[in-house]
Amino acid sequence: MTALFRLLIILTVLLTALAGADRGSAQDVKFFRIGTGGTSGTYYPIGSIIANAISNPPGSLACDKGGSCGVPGLIAQVQSSSGSIVNVKDIASGAVQLALSQADIAYWAYNGSGLFHHDEPNDALRAIANLYPESLHVVVRRDAGIKKITDLVGKRVSLGEQGSGTLVEAEAILEAYGLSKNDVTAEYLRPGAASLAMSEGTLDAFFFVAGYPVTAITDLTRNLEIDILPISGKAANNVLTFYPFFTKSVIPDGTYAGVGEVDTISIGAQLLVAADIEDDIVYGITAALWHENTRRMLDNGHAKGREIQLKTALDGLGVPLHPGAERYYREIGVLK
Repeated sequence: MTALFRLLIILTVLLTALAGADRGSAQDVKFFRIGTGGTSGTYYPIGSIIANAISNPPGSLACDKGGSCGVPGLIAQVQSSSGSIVNVKDIASGAVQLALSQADIAYWAYNGSGLFHHDEPNDALRAIANLYPESLHVVVRRDAGIKKITDLVGKRVSLGEQGSGTLVEAEAILEAYGLSKNDVTAEYLRPGAASLAMSEGTLDAFFFVAGYPVTAITDLTRNLEIDILPISGKAANNVLTFYPFFTKSVIPDGTYAGVGEVDTISIGAQLLVAADIEDDIVYGITAALWHENTRRMLDNGHAKGREIQLKTALDGLGVPLHPGAERYYREIGVLK
């Protein structure tokens, strides 16, 4: 056997091995979809940051060399949606593997109660982390003469998109003030569409539950003077009595141009995952979420990202932790 022939055999073996390795890498790639919200809200940009943090495509630069610190082989993609209600249903159907949701929506869906009392309990839902508080915004045109919730009677009001958590909360607030959707000219728009309609003069007010600052509202203030109605006093207490996931909160002065400090209520936004996702993958996702590199991405990527903190990761969870996430929190001592 000549030296050249031996070399050819060695090269053939090496190429075959490399081809097999490439096929193995391709087979190991996992594509995850993350259900978020409308592109002009808060879920979408926060979901995009999380997608980048947990992704680690084949061939990526190593974490310790400044590359991805996500789950090896995982490619996460954000998916716009109408919000929490659709997201929890999409996890159950397998349309998405991860999703953002309000704590109350997740709780009701998991238990088959509240808004989901006609449905079977959604046992597909598990939690990875509580992320940040979402504040109720009731945005009104300043020239519409609306100073309080009861002034909405007879006005053109968007209560939130059908299938959104905002719609649930809007109806709860109206009820707390002795009103219903029949007392207003109700519309059901995404925040971006509601903002556009208000700027065009075809809408007087809209409800939206999201972490401030909300892009749709910030953009609106560039060409229209607005106010945000307070939710306080007896009515706020009534809401907190019937909806224990809510807490009293404040939208700080200057969050939106020309708008001072506003008393309102808020609820936790949480990262959910399908129960049947492998423990090791969810462990890796959880570790990537709280990696120091992700901390920089959250701090610099969105104002609400700074509020996503490990110390509040387990606050007010609406559904049980996924075992993979639970293992991570136990290992680092957050969960005793």
